[in-house]
Amino acid sequence: MDISQPTRRRRSQPSDPPARSSSSYSKLDKASKSDGKDEGLKWALPFFALGILRYMSATSNIIHDCDEVFNYWEPLHFLLYKTGFQTWEYSSQFALRSYLYLLFHEIVARPALWVFGDDKVRVFYAVRFFLGFLSVVTETVLVVAISRKYGKRLACYTLAMLCLASGCFFASTSFLPSSFSMYAISLASGLFLLDKHAAAVAVSAIGVILGWPFSILAFLPVTLYSLYIKFKQAFIGGAVTSAILLALSVVTDYNYYGKWTSSVLNLLIYNVAGGGESHLYGTEGPLFYLKNGFNNFNFCFVLAMLFLGILPIAKKKYAPDLLIVISPLYIWLGFMSLQPHKEERFLYPVYPLICVAASAVIESFPDLFRDKYDSSDNSFIVKVAKFLRPVVLSIILYSSHARTFSLIHGYQAPIEIYKILEHHDDVANGSVLCVGSEWHRYPSSFFVPDFVGQVRWIDDGFGGLLPFQFNSTLGGTAAAPPYFNNKNMASEEQYLHDIDACTFLVELQLKRPYLTRGSDLSTWEAIAALPYLDRELSPALYRSFFIPYLWQEKNVFGMYKLLRRIPK
Repeated sequence: MDISQPTRRRRSQPSDPPARSSSSYSKLDKASKSDGKDEGLKWALPFFALGILRYMSATSNIIHDCDEVFNYWEPLHFLLYKTGFQTWEYSSQFALRSYLYLLFHEIVARPALWVFGDDKVRVFYAVRFFLGFLSVVTETVLVVAISRKYGKRLACYTLAMLCLASGCFFASTSFLPSSFSMYAISLASGLFLLDKHAAAVAVSAIGVILGWPFSILAFLPVTLYSLYIKFKQAFIGGAVTSAILLALSVVTDYNYYGKWTSSVLNLLIYNVAGGGESHLYGTEGPLFYLKNGFNNFNFCFVLAMLFLGILPIAKKKYAPDLLIVISPLYIWLGFMSLQPHKEERFLYPVYPLICVAASAVIESFPDLFRDKYDSSDNSFIVKVAKFLRPVVLSIILYSSHARTFSLIHGYQAPIEIYKILEHHDDVANGSVLCVGSEWHRYPSSFFVPDFVGQVRWIDDGFGGLLPFQFNSTLGGTAAAPPYFNNKNMASEEQYLHDIDACTFLVELQLKRPYLTRGSDLSTWEAIAALPYLDRELSPALYRSFFIPYLWQEKNVFGMYKLLRRIPK
């Protein structure tokens, strides 16, 4: 008699491989547990959320760096109005700055000039809105791409940080090549996650050539991996885009500098092959960017630094694609920290990646405590980790708002003071506006009304080279004025020595044991005064972050004043 024996099945062991393997985690891993119809966030939500915050940035952002004014706003003002300050980098002798980058923004500035006429302040903000729009579009692509590949939770965390992180809030509407490279990094990363590798490489080329050439290091991971995946398409996309932009750049530079030259190549030669002399403009220690990163991103920056630490646990989710997207953060941070000359704006290109990395760490909190062989583990400690996700995110967002509020309300006086100038047009045309030690907070000629004939610097002890007005007599943009040099050596011609010629005076009066020019009440009358946060006398914690009831109590404020000479 045949006796059928039941088939014996070996019990699954922890060492057994999973039934379904994947080289790269995506949101489809989660979708398999549901109906698989979730396509992630729609375009409208991130576009609308980012749009509101970038509008707020465009209207309330301060100017954080005098290079933004003198290397970009002032040359743009000259292209529009035939007046404006010129730096030595724009001398045709050195030709380090790209006019193609300026022309890209003139696409908006010129029509704004036609619409608003003599209202230069509105033209300024029209360009700011354009910068904000670029930020909105590129970051929306990044958020939607993350949503489609990794799920809504990670995308929403990233969106929240992009919206409210102080660093992104300020960098998004700054008129700087490093901000443009930031837009390109967001867009290239999003396209890469959407498997549009050729487009990602093309956008990377735009970010490097039209934006900031040194940011090429930050684009390398996405570019190289895209070439590895789809070499032919990616190579053609990058090569064609690069060739077109380089040709346009050379032709544009010839048109403005009056000679065949390449500002992109000149900049690289000056800083790399020639060694550069950026140390002439100040040096910082190796921890500068770590401190700066915490100020602008608080605990978001700390979590971003921990991404590599959680990668062994979250490798299935994030490697290789998200790791490739985030890796420029560490490459760029390490490289820039080794350079002696450091500035906050140099870190702008990787700001969105800080948000992505921190969001990935927060999203992975439960994975740190979950049994790796039991994906459905919902133990008490896992529940606590899930609860901590919104708590940590809330702390980051509140701290970011506190930082943003403190900077805007503590340092907005220079822009607001110059806006008041247009209401005092009861003086003769050709008036002279004088600026001393506050030259580096000059918000640009867009805020100087037409009845002011000249803006002049007066000597308050600064020993470096200051910008001069573009000189049309010498050739305008094609000129190589003899008073410019690349050694940061002051020129005798940069100061107005006859102080009696000044009609208006802008100065910052702090609580110091010495008098300023504006203290002479027999000569000057204050027509506007606004509080300005005194960085040296205010405690670091209270000046860096707004703490209710303590911000005004603990900080010390000076007065930013617009003064007018009293008629004799």
